[in-house]
Amino acid sequence: MARPRAGDTDPDSRGGLSSRAAATLAMALALAIACTPVPAPEAPPGATGPPPFEEPPPAPREFRAAWVAVVANIDWPSRRDLAPAQQRAEMLSILDRARAMNLNAIILQVRPSADAIYPSAIEPWSEYLTNEQGRAPHPAWDPLAAWVEEAHARGIELHAWFNPYRARHNKAQSPLAPGHVARTHPQVVKSYGEYLWMDPGEPVAAQRTLDVILDVVRRYDIDGVHIDDYFYPYPEKVAGTTDVEIDFPDGPSWRAYQASGGTLARADWRRQNVNALIERIHDAVRREKRWVRFGVSPFGLGRPDRRPVGIAGFSQYDKLYADVELWMRKCWMDYLAPQLYWPRAQAPQAFGVLLDYWIAQNACGRHLFPGLFTSRIDASAQSWAPGEIVAQVAEVRRRPGSAGHIHFSMAALAQNRAGIADALAAEYAQPALVPASPWIDASPPAAPDVAVNVMPGGRVEIEAGARGDKPVASWAVWTRAGNEWRFTSFPRGQARMMLRPVGAAAIDRVVVSAVDRLGNESRRVALELVPTARTTAP
Repeated sequence: MARPRAGDTDPDSRGGLSSRAAATLAMALALAIACTPVPAPEAPPGATGPPPFEEPPPAPREFRAAWVAVVANIDWPSRRDLAPAQQRAEMLSILDRARAMNLNAIILQVRPSADAIYPSAIEPWSEYLTNEQGRAPHPAWDPLAAWVEEAHARGIELHAWFNPYRARHNKAQSPLAPGHVARTHPQVVKSYGEYLWMDPGEPVAAQRTLDVILDVVRRYDIDGVHIDDYFYPYPEKVAGTTDVEIDFPDGPSWRAYQASGGTLARADWRRQNVNALIERIHDAVRREKRWVRFGVSPFGLGRPDRRPVGIAGFSQYDKLYADVELWMRKCWMDYLAPQLYWPRAQAPQAFGVLLDYWIAQNACGRHLFPGLFTSRIDASAQSWAPGEIVAQVAEVRRRPGSAGHIHFSMAALAQNRAGIADALAAEYAQPALVPASPWIDASPPAAPDVAVNVMPGGRVEIEAGARGDKPVASWAVWTRAGNEWRFTSFPRGQARMMLRPVGAAAIDRVVVSAVDRLGNESRRVALELVPTARTTAP
């Protein structure tokens, strides 16, 4: 089952507290009403409760993401004729909802069909933005730059989602722009069913996809590159039949391969074409910006000859020519997001069995973030109950081999269909850091400079400043009130953070660490709140 059819670092993040922070600190010292680090005292005999310097628990870690589909205006923008101001308002609404739900990543479709939602010298503007392919937004704006900036301002990662080969969707309405690949390189584009498709066997097609991806990696401060399940297209059927498939029309590239001395069988050659692109994307992205992760979201069923007993259905290995198990063995991705778009009780595609299968294939220990079919909660007679998605989240969490999940798509959450966002509120009650990726980089950033001020009403204001050369993506913050620790996180750009006590107990301890964009956490800075002078943590 398929899915329903620029600078990278901020110099202000280094070098300790800002001048504003220094002024605030000086004022606080004069007022002498906050906190100071103090040595851990001996616990008195018979004392109960946590010791004064008890460490807080580890930070919660979970990838909580949602896809935002642009093709056919599934998620954003809601219509193809909206003005830029309306598109921006919808973008902010989506991101505000994601932040309120404690999601920590958005996977935004930036290349729906050999087009772009950003100014590109390679491909034309998408008609899903301007109602006409190739027409630039007016007034001019860069949607991808805005998505990156606003997501990061909310502490949300932004992964750029590319369709590698689709050249025209069946929902497209406007004529092809002069710069579209079907106009500039018609020999590599094939008509297949109601779609246009770049032939994966044509070197020009593969190179164009790689060029598009690297152009975005170089120009935008994205956190990840993401591709979906469309490699060779899903098979089309001969008219009037239900089981006679139309073969993909790649005869010219196949004959060129044979003429060059190639000896692979045609199916193996097709798989090799896709394998080569996956490997090239992984290696090229890592060379360009090593912190940008590469993720793949394939169809959820593995090779037929390796499936667990009782699992049956479509073979992406034989029909899409996607050898996902090979990619996992070769470590060609930083995360896999198999589309497990079936309910738990559907035995031939049982969610838990498939999840265990993909965990078992993960020889390289990369992240596994299964895709959940949250948009199956709809107004149809086949709609799922919200409890199915909540239960699937729980299944993922029970398995140590899976570290998060992705909702398809954001529309279901933004619309709170059948109360699904409300149902997930308890599951996402506190923020979570993204899982670290130690195979890329395991070195932590420097511990932050921290100043704390106790405000009227028991509120606590924290001001944090980065130290060292490694950029900081977020601040992890724990507060203790009575015997209870609470965790939260803030984006790096939010240098001042206000915390409010929950319940009658006052906040008596604050712990802060810096987190880099690969999820590595610094040494923690702990401050005990006592009624003396304020200072900066050592």
